Amino acid sequence: MTDMRNQRKDEHIENYLKSEILTDTLFKDVYLEHVALADISINQIDTSMDFLGKKLSMPLLINAMTGGGEVGWDINEDLSSICQELGLAMAVGSEAIAIDDESSRESFSLMKDKDLVRIGNLGAEKSLEDYIFAKDLIDAHMMQVHLNMAQELVMGEGDKDFRSWRSNIKSLVENLDLPIMVKETGCGISARVAKDLLAMGVKYIDISGKGGTNFIEIEDLRDVDKDFSDFYDWGIPTAKAIIDIRKISDEAFIIASGGIRTALDIAKALALGADMVAISGEVLRYLLHGGYHAAEEYLKDLNHKFKIIMCLLGVKNIEELKKVDYKLVGRLKELVE
Repeated sequence: MTDMRNQRKDEHIENYLKSEILTDTLFKDVYLEHVALADISINQIDTSMDFLGKKLSMPLLINAMTGGGEVGWDINEDLSSICQELGLAMAVGSEAIAIDDESSRESFSLMKDKDLVRIGNLGAEKSLEDYIFAKDLIDAHMMQVHLNMAQELVMGEGDKDFRSWRSNIKSLVENLDLPIMVKETGCGISARVAKDLLAMGVKYIDISGKGGTNFIEIEDLRDVDKDFSDFYDWGIPTAKAIIDIRKISDEAFIIASGGIRTALDIAKALALGADMVAISGEVLRYLLHGGYHAAEEYLKDLNHKFKIIMCLLGVKNIEELKKVDYKLVGRLKELVE
């Protein structure tokens, strides 16, 4: 089982780099108005935010990717070091492999003593005891509970029974002594599901909408005997998920992920109602193709361009950006209305 999990994690990374189907976040259907005359200097702009008792340099989380094996060790070491240097939060990939495989644990625990917001990760099927183990493994400030039904259903060896998930999440909220973030894995969280999560006491919701890493395609590439390409476009576009969830709650802390690649994506996500954004696939691509320096420079450039966009919108901080007026056009407007 451990060997199979290690192989699957390596195949996920390999197939992510092979994946070609780019679905639509619908951020292109969000219009932000240029402000040509603003009493502002770019040196005034503050992109920072407080999150879980720490100050982040910008509202950005490097989201769950991997762990276990030599490749996972290298990725987590590099990304956690970059996050520490740049003042960003980071979530590790699923820690399930570390529960049974002692040799994989260092690929997660390596970030335990680093000065950054550390977020652990397990599937919704795991027990409270598993979550306590995963929390302690990295000394986490928060735990992610990932929902990956679509991935499991197309994965040959995946789970097919999800009846325990709801009760498990409720138990975690009631019994785990740190905040819980519930996240999807590329198909989005709807207003209906968000209402259920909020009723359970979940405050942090990572929508992980359609438009980013496509685990249906990634799993499909692993199995040459089956073809799930007709499911590649399945899911809720990231922009729509943000709007839908913000409409039902002012209290939910929304993390926008799923196809966040550019500074303009970040600005649009926050204007639509997100509290912060998360990136995984894009920074992984820079890291694997260009190395540590390329990934670091991508994130630095992202912050610089984000400041430029805030200046062009005439806003000085994140709270002002979240109040910027926007208009919807095209398919996004049709779906929302």
